[in-house]
Amino acid sequence: MRKMLTIISNVLRGSASRNGAELVSEGARVVVSARTYADFTPQATFDIKKCDLHKLEEGPPLQAVLTREEGLQYYRTMQTIRRMELKADQLYKQKIIRGFCHLYDGQEACAVGIETGINLSDHLITAYRAHGYTLTRGGTVREIMAELTGRRGGIAKGKGGSMHMYTKHFYGGNGIVGAQVPLGAGVALACKYLGNNEICVCLYGDGAANQGQIFETYNMASLWKLPCIFICENNKYGMGTSVERAAASTDYYKRGDFIPGLRLDGMDVLCVREATKFAAEHCRSGKGPILMELQTYRYHGHSMSDPGVSYRTREEIQEVRSKSDPISMLKDRMLSNNMASVEELKEIDVEVRKEIEDAAQFATTDPEPPLDDLCNHIFYNDPPMEVRGTNPWTKLKSVS
Repeated sequence: MRKMLTIISNVLRGSASRNGAELVSEGARVVVSARTYADFTPQATFDIKKCDLHKLEEGPPLQAVLTREEGLQYYRTMQTIRRMELKADQLYKQKIIRGFCHLYDGQEACAVGIETGINLSDHLITAYRAHGYTLTRGGTVREIMAELTGRRGGIAKGKGGSMHMYTKHFYGGNGIVGAQVPLGAGVALACKYLGNNEICVCLYGDGAANQGQIFETYNMASLWKLPCIFICENNKYGMGTSVERAAASTDYYKRGDFIPGLRLDGMDVLCVREATKFAAEHCRSGKGPILMELQTYRYHGHSMSDPGVSYRTREEIQEVRSKSDPISMLKDRMLSNNMASVEELKEIDVEVRKEIEDAAQFATTDPEPPLDDLCNHIFYNDPPMEVRGTNPWTKLKSVS
């Protein structure tokens, strides 16, 4: 009996010792975690590439300051865009997403850098590769994914699809090549007329850069000194045609002639941010429009119907991924300057993947809009009206 009590006593003492050790270990882990967090560099200064200038005496700074909080936010947003586009690719191949679908992966630094260089009250209009800008302008992943699948919870109520998404101060998503440029100048004219110190960012691709309406818009914007930043996202290919085969001059930042311009690395989010700040200040100071060319790259084809490897090699794509990927560039900067830990960034990756999966689940289960909604929102703030259907005796109702 005494032997039995001795054994029980020893077991209890060992258990208490282990629990105590676990408590000490947990406390030490918390202390180490807190100390590691405190040891992170709160901000760092990075050298960025010099911009090529046209009709400008000086350009954006050659250094950029990045805080830890900014870096983490940029990383999360770019990862969200990347994962969202990869999920869209998957859903398209499963025939859940139909129609046109132009993906933005590879160009994330453009959308994030531009947004961080302007105010949320400023205005932005782009072409049909619009998913990234819809997110940075305030849309949610759920709304974007549901719009891609044509569901009622989509950002345009399931009636716009990939090319036609809108948020406040974001005017799409436009399907006609180059047509958004004069519209953007119109928005800039409204800003000047109202005198609200706001600007309009007007984006187009290298494929649209030869459109006549763009040059007409340059002329009007310069004459009226409109607060407009014209941005050419040069991703090297207009559909399947390289810029060298499509343009006699590939210096798109000089295309404004009488409009100042700058060309920069569109794969570096800090370079894009600083250049956008510079351009925005130029416009707000009353100097008129300015032109930016962002040298970037898309990993997917022009659209989902384009495999993207018939006019360029897989090796070319892989080389850009390995040497110039915008997410990897930011990640390396933060890790090498002790602004974040590998574990912290992995945790963000996990959270982003979960958000995308949840959004995809919503986008595939949310109901489609009913037929009664088909003609709603044709006009803004008008009384209900009848709209003719596909034949004269079919009448549909439109409600603003």
